[in-house]
Amino acid sequence: MALAAVFARLFGDDLPIEFRAYDGSRCGPSGSTTAMVVNSPLALAHLAAAPGELGLARAYVNGHIEVLGDMYTALAAFPSFRLSDIPWKLRVELAVRLAGYRFWWPVQPPPQENRANSGRRHSKRRDSESISYHYDVSNLFYEWVLGPSMTYTCAVFEHGDATLEQAQYAKHDLVARKLGLTEGMRLLDIGAGWGGMVLHAAEHYGVRAVGVTLSRSQAEWAQRVIADRGLGGLAEVRHQDYRDVPETDFDAVSSIGLTEHIGREQLPSYFRFLRDKLRPGGKLLNHCITRPDGSYPARTGKFISRYVFPDGELEPPGELMSRMHDSGLEVRHEENLREHYALTLAGWCANLDRNWDKAVAEVGHARARVWRLYMAASRLAFERDQIQLHQMLGVRSEGAISPMPLRPDW
Repeated sequence: MALAAVFARLFGDDLPIEFRAYDGSRCGPSGSTTAMVVNSPLALAHLAAAPGELGLARAYVNGHIEVLGDMYTALAAFPSFRLSDIPWKLRVELAVRLAGYRFWWPVQPPPQENRANSGRRHSKRRDSESISYHYDVSNLFYEWVLGPSMTYTCAVFEHGDATLEQAQYAKHDLVARKLGLTEGMRLLDIGAGWGGMVLHAAEHYGVRAVGVTLSRSQAEWAQRVIADRGLGGLAEVRHQDYRDVPETDFDAVSSIGLTEHIGREQLPSYFRFLRDKLRPGGKLLNHCITRPDGSYPARTGKFISRYVFPDGELEPPGELMSRMHDSGLEVRHEENLREHYALTLAGWCANLDRNWDKAVAEVGHARARVWRLYMAASRLAFERDQIQLHQMLGVRSEGAISPMPLRPDW
């Protein structure tokens, strides 16, 4: 049976994208602006070796599958289904056929796949390796994808036609206002990335800000920008594990995009540590990706864990809120910015497409393909409420006395 016929039996013959295969078969609307192309039997061999998302990802990263046109449009065209949704007769046919591909065309995972983490999960050494795998790629590549702000977290779009840069500024300013930052305060920003929050707090609020990151490339980039802007007297970004920060009595702590790397078992100690870094009455703003509920495992899927965020875990928002309260942080405000992250990812995808040739020259086809697939799939997941983005504001209240206003004033 031609591959196009198998594709049509699996997904129906009315998908709005074209399917083409190396055996010359095709289905779907001819001349569509979006097409999925199976270039080689090695694509099927990868799927046979690792059925599901990991096999498909390996085939795409290796170039044995190509997606022509917009990746997001292609992914959105496919209906979601499980193996159990496939009729048993077709399942048997596919299993026999894939077994043949696996025998005749043995394949290996791409070298970009992260498969050998060393040490205990979420130990300092292993966390450092995981962060380095994802972030110590190329600052230039990240500039092309993220834009001038070098902000790798969800932006806040105050209106529909806001630019990505405007929305990232608005996100940093929203965090600053929720924390009640004023001149002379001290801020600790953990998981500081390229220093966006540290720079914003120092430059626009006169705050003495310390940021820490496990990525050496990020810390070096941030320190150069701090020096260039003449903010060395107020701002600092260190290459350091947040657990090694010695200072205490901060007025505020921001954690923007770090909790996804913490792990469920470490959440109690994580929030206790942050609570202990605050002075009485100090505030924590925790900003992170979550899963909508606790009905499925916290650990990310095989593609994300092998190619994007090793050891990543997503908790439901209720779990995070409970752990904050358990640690002595009173949650005073919470909001879900899910749609904002979809818009943020749309901007990053557009940046990567616009700079594709330069990005490939900088990091290679395989890693650029990983990012193209990961960001488009993540955008779709936020839109479909498969993942969310929550900001939770907690206060180290002492004796039931909190510095919060009667109503939010940001």
